[in-house]
Amino acid sequence: MSDFSTSTHRSKWILSPQDLMEKRTVANDGAIKMLEQYGTTRVDVDIDGTVSYPEPVFDLNSTAEINTNKKPLSFEEEQYMRVFYEQKIQEVCAAFKFPHKIQATSLIYFKRFYLMWSVMQQHPKNIMLTCIYASCKVEENHVSAEELGKGIQQDHLPILHNEMLVLQSLGFDLIVFAPYRSINGFVDDLEESGEVRHGDQEKLKETAFKEADKIMLTDAPLLFPPGQLALAALRRSNEINKIIDFERYLDTIISRKNSVYSIAEISDLLSSIDYMVDQLEIPTTKDMKPIDKKLKICLAHDDSKKKERKSKRSKRTASEM
Repeated sequence: MSDFSTSTHRSKWILSPQDLMEKRTVANDGAIKMLEQYGTTRVDVDIDGTVSYPEPVFDLNSTAEINTNKKPLSFEEEQYMRVFYEQKIQEVCAAFKFPHKIQATSLIYFKRFYLMWSVMQQHPKNIMLTCIYASCKVEENHVSAEELGKGIQQDHLPILHNEMLVLQSLGFDLIVFAPYRSINGFVDDLEESGEVRHGDQEKLKETAFKEADKIMLTDAPLLFPPGQLALAALRRSNEINKIIDFERYLDTIISRKNSVYSIAEISDLLSSIDYMVDQLEIPTTKDMKPIDKKLKICLAHDDSKKKERKSKRSKRTASEM
């Protein structure tokens, strides 16, 4: 079984807030520059993962201008788009009754993908399905692309077409760690130590899983290790159910594991995760309509130059008749 302490998840994909902001800013800025230079943000992808960019809007012989109606998505609008489709990942996984591990793996793949790309370059609707498909394969709960597409009434071909692009964007780092396994471990530990009765154990765990689902929609999985995510979910569950003395249990864990953190430091980290959950805004379909409209315009190819060339050819042909 893989160990988080020696994993690429720990060494490469737990970021500082500054690194996270920088990666997303670079992706957003890159898409904006594409829109200025090419008149579109769409990056075409071959099935082998090869990407190709459109031709620049301007050349020496062209008087075509960029479509001024094309406004790029702001940093905040990209965030809304990601959160909206992350929730869709949870809905699709629930509809297929996939285990939490697959849901979490899909979400982490999706989050990592959009550290490398802007949503203006690859539409999240397609990428989310490929992330689910890839996570099912990695977690050995295989569902064919055809089944996945049919189950949500979507064409399955983009799922396969984007697979190599997704894997390449993840650096082929496909083993990820989610908080749910740690939640199970903590709750089992509480029962063995006599801190919680069996009936209360299930209530504590069930609520903790629900709180972990909320946490997975925030940036926390990119900033904190899964054990801390699990403790945050467990603390939030206990605040609802009031079953254990959480501070005493936290002290027990820290003493037993010789943690480099003090109780106060761990509590602050968990409070940071709480803050992310409390600040989480999940946009509705209505909220997404104007953003999705902007995205579709950004992804559309600008045909102004083609029309100009066609017009020139037509005039030349007419003059020769």
